[in-house]
Amino acid sequence: MLDPRVSRDIRVQDVTMVYHSHGDSVIALERVNMHVPTGQFASIIGPSGCGKSTLLRLIADILQPHSGQVTLGSDTPRAARHDHALGFVFQSPTLLPWRTVRQNVELPLDVAGRDSTRRSARSTDELIELVGLKGFEKALPHQLSGGMQQRVAIARALVLTPDVLLLDEPFGALDEITRQRMNIEMLRIWAESGTTALLVTHSIGEAIFMSDQVYVMSARPGRIVSVVDVPLPRPRTLDMMRSHVFFDCVNRVRDGLFGKEESTSAMSRPQAAEAY
Repeated sequence: MLDPRVSRDIRVQDVTMVYHSHGDSVIALERVNMHVPTGQFASIIGPSGCGKSTLLRLIADILQPHSGQVTLGSDTPRAARHDHALGFVFQSPTLLPWRTVRQNVELPLDVAGRDSTRRSARSTDELIELVGLKGFEKALPHQLSGGMQQRVAIARALVLTPDVLLLDEPFGALDEITRQRMNIEMLRIWAESGTTALLVTHSIGEAIFMSDQVYVMSARPGRIVSVVDVPLPRPRTLDMMRSHVFFDCVNRVRDGLFGKEESTSAMSRPQAAEAY
């Protein structure tokens, strides 16, 4: 059952981010614009160092933009964060090693208060079952595989029913088999949670498979160079990765990343487009 709380859209307007270090200035992001509609799943993809994670941290109120504006629904990121409306899943699970699975999932409740109005309508055990870890409630992190640890991190991010779920390459360290399984699980969890989701990834296939829209970024200074709408129906299945629609979206993202001339040879080899 979906939580009755309404999720929020994500809007980034003319955002520029500049880092200052030892008297030098580095433009990480330049006039970035993005809109993720309420309840949709979007991805950001681009070369290493283009500012993908920086953009996610601006949305999460971890960083402040040099100029421009970020809004989550009608609120600033800071107001949304204070309302515990944001869930964040990092590249590393960042679990506390001395806490069990159940205790790690409940950590946000220890911070926000167990009587928080944001507390999920699901019990902790129901969230653990939602991410496929029923039976591991008392396990410690070192007793879990990497994929299982990320499931704990996802459940922890959902315990306060966030309106917006931010995912910073959460499956990048997993093997390909586990990664694709986790993609399917993540989409199932997202569909049941009703949140607006934004994923940072280096994988073209993952971005297309997961998303309603893919935002393609240039090398630093990071800009949005193209937006690819993904018309694949939901729920997504692995068979869709063999479809002409999937290949067309992959090639459009590749064009945005490399330009049509550089990607022509890859486009002529359909098997390359299947690479995750």
